[in-house]
Amino acid sequence: MSSLIRPNVQGMRAYSPGKPIDEVRREFGLDRIIKLASNENPWGPSPLGVAAAQDALASANFYPDGAAYELRKALSDHHGVPIEQIVAGDGSDELIQLLGLTLLGSPDDEVVMGDPSFVQYASVAALAPCKLIRAPLDSEARHDLDAMAAACTAKTKIVFIANPNNPTGTVVDRVSFEAFLSRLPESAVLVLDEAYFEFARAYCDDYPSSQDYLSHGRVVGLRTFSKAYGMAGMRVGYGFFPTWLADGVNRVRAPFNVNCMAQAAGAAAISDTAHLKKTIDGTREGLKKLNEIFSRVGAKVAPSFANFVWADLGQPARPIFDALLAKGIIVRPGDVLGNPNALRVSVGTPDELEMFEAALVEVMKAPAIR
Repeated sequence: MSSLIRPNVQGMRAYSPGKPIDEVRREFGLDRIIKLASNENPWGPSPLGVAAAQDALASANFYPDGAAYELRKALSDHHGVPIEQIVAGDGSDELIQLLGLTLLGSPDDEVVMGDPSFVQYASVAALAPCKLIRAPLDSEARHDLDAMAAACTAKTKIVFIANPNNPTGTVVDRVSFEAFLSRLPESAVLVLDEAYFEFARAYCDDYPSSQDYLSHGRVVGLRTFSKAYGMAGMRVGYGFFPTWLADGVNRVRAPFNVNCMAQAAGAAAISDTAHLKKTIDGTREGLKKLNEIFSRVGAKVAPSFANFVWADLGQPARPIFDALLAKGIIVRPGDVLGNPNALRVSVGTPDELEMFEAALVEVMKAPAIR
């Protein structure tokens, strides 16, 4: 019966998330597992968001507000973006898919992305199906905007720039971004995926926020509550859209795509400045610690403005990933992210990073690894 599935879908790879904690516990019989694989918030979810979600459970017998008005109103007030330009999503992942459904309609259409970058961009092109163009990152693991501009044609419909980039954590600066934007073909929409916006804004002085370019008319900014606000399990994200595109996306999205608990949690969490500050400050220290750890084992680390680091070990990383896994430490191997010599490691608590350091140093000294 698989022959009934569209050929382009058969050719797609299912998303491969980081290993679940319970699976590793069962596999290795360990008491303590540390997950540093999925760029989650080790300081937990926003307390204001949790409280609001709990209150919303009492109304779970009703469908959620299909327009997500209270969430969008809170986001509008917080960011100063008109409410009609804000679309809520079941995580920003859904908004990426909706952009593909809205804008891609011909096999000749083109999607341009950096390589490596977030894998869901490639899925959008495969699902259409249309042509995917990958522009390799530069030698510093940053988007090569000159190469991306050169790759664009009159058939380009979507350009994805993850800023900061996932999996490398690097950013595109304002001058480089504006130079690229001036070369964007009129056929294309530029999507700035800002899943790690809160970190980049705090850590990078010349960070080009999507909010500053909405008047362009073909710039989209995508954000999420999964990272800095610690609500990955809630699945709530949002985007800033030109009004014409917001209208199109609203036509193709599911009627009740964001559940009532997630809507309430997001509306409350956006004003949780105390939790956000704790996360930003803790992550800053965690990034510093991870750089020290990888420097100790001779790895090259890309400058990260997110909540994880991308470390090139100079040797195949899969054996090191496997050895860490056996010790109860889950990280992300680079062979599934575009560089078989790399590991992507999320910031953890100080205690978790101490455990990671001890395990990594021990693993890297093992004869089988060296």
